Amino acid sequence: MGKRDQIQLSVLLVEDNQELRDLLQEAISGWGYDSKTAVDGIGALEKLAENHFDIVITDIHMPRMDGLELIRHISSDFPQVEVIAITGYPTKYRFNDVVKVGASDFIIKPFSLNELEARLNRIIRERTLRAELELLTTQDELTGLYNRRYFNENLKREVIRAIRQKYGLYLLLIDVDKFKVYNDKFGHQIGDNLLEELAMIILSNIRQDVDSGYRYGGDEFAVIIPHANRQQSLLVANRVLTTYDERSLAPTSLSMGMAKLDAFQENLEKNLEILIMKADKDLYLAKKSGGNQVCEDGRQVAHAGTFSIEHSHQPH
Repeated sequence: MGKRDQIQLSVLLVEDNQELRDLLQEAISGWGYDSKTAVDGIGALEKLAENHFDIVITDIHMPRMDGLELIRHISSDFPQVEVIAITGYPTKYRFNDVVKVGASDFIIKPFSLNELEARLNRIIRERTLRAELELLTTQDELTGLYNRRYFNENLKREVIRAIRQKYGLYLLLIDVDKFKVYNDKFGHQIGDNLLEELAMIILSNIRQDVDSGYRYGGDEFAVIIPHANRQQSLLVANRVLTTYDERSLAPTSLSMGMAKLDAFQENLEKNLEILIMKADKDLYLAKKSGGNQVCEDGRQVAHAGTFSIEHSHQPH
């Protein structure tokens, strides 16, 4: 794997020995990684809270917080981060010990830079393979959006985070009005093209790396909107609605149900059930009322071309 492939990957090096720390950082940067350093576990956790890292390389024997404790924190709070543990005490720390707490690999001092580079390359290859396999199981084949299975998994995670961190979360359920008429008139291939077009409209009008779009099933789609208030969520809904309307895909239009997470129930599953039920109920109302609109809490809140908030038309 060359530097070109690695340039976006970020490594945090945790080492209390300055001379070794400087040497390793120079090598890691030379291999094409974006690298930062910390002198101990506490400093590393501060860096992890402030920045995105793909890999942490940490010594085990350090002051204030040792490497094993750091790895436990990373495994719990930053599970997407890979960890390579380094030690000069092979009789005190064993491979099984560091793997058990969450490390991906283990290197014993002294080691060569070639060995470290090889370990990094192996981790990246395995990480890339896992991402590709995960994509196969979470992506809808036709539209490229996430599938219904991943929607169920991710909505649960987002609801847990929203309740814990006390921020707003909204759910949009979207349905294509008169899709069967369109399909019967133009054929299934053109119908599939319409669904792909809608997927692109959704992706181009939601916040990248914040909101997420899903093919809910057939001609139904969903958008999860975390870290948002009602106005922001309504803006996303109207952008999708209006952009679709501007494509002139007659006789189709979009109906949407928008619901806010109100975590009044102690049971997580009950909160999820109520959120989906509210959005589904308003989706049904939007369709029953003629389509081409967004409904929330039993009333129309937006109709294509008549939304009161000025919105920017995003490129597609």
